[in-house]
Amino acid sequence: QVQLVESGGDPGQSGGSLRLSCAGSGFTYSSYCMSWFRQVPGQEREGVAPIDSAVRRSYADSVKGRFTISQGNAKNTLYLQMNSLKPEDTAMYYCAAVPLWVASATLSAIYCLRAGNYGEDDWGKGTLVSVSS
Repeated sequence: QVQLVESGGDPGQSGGSLRLSCAGSGFTYSSYCMSWFRQVPGQEREGVAPIDSAVRRSYADSVKGRFTISQGNAKNTLYLQMNSLKPEDTAMYYCAAVPLWVASATLSAIYCLRAGNYGEDDWGKGTLVSVSS
């Protein structure tokens, strides 16, 4: 069973930076997405950035140019470097992983950014990011 544990959520200031980490275990997928999502109370979970097993990255429009997703050497550790933070980045951030069954980069990005494609057990418990103005 895959287990994902997020860390790094801290209070931040507008214009500042934070780095989130996600430590995965029990990870045996040869083809997969590992992704960051975020959720504000009362709103749907939003895809932020996935990286797939072909090391293809994509980003939500709201974070392009500010956030960078990367993996550790062991591939089961995920990072999200968050720069130029804005108050609207305030949310609970979740790490998630799921097997990937599509080949093209475009379909991979679409598939990996949809929260509905991840099962109930594919998520970490989240880490809170709070950005003050």
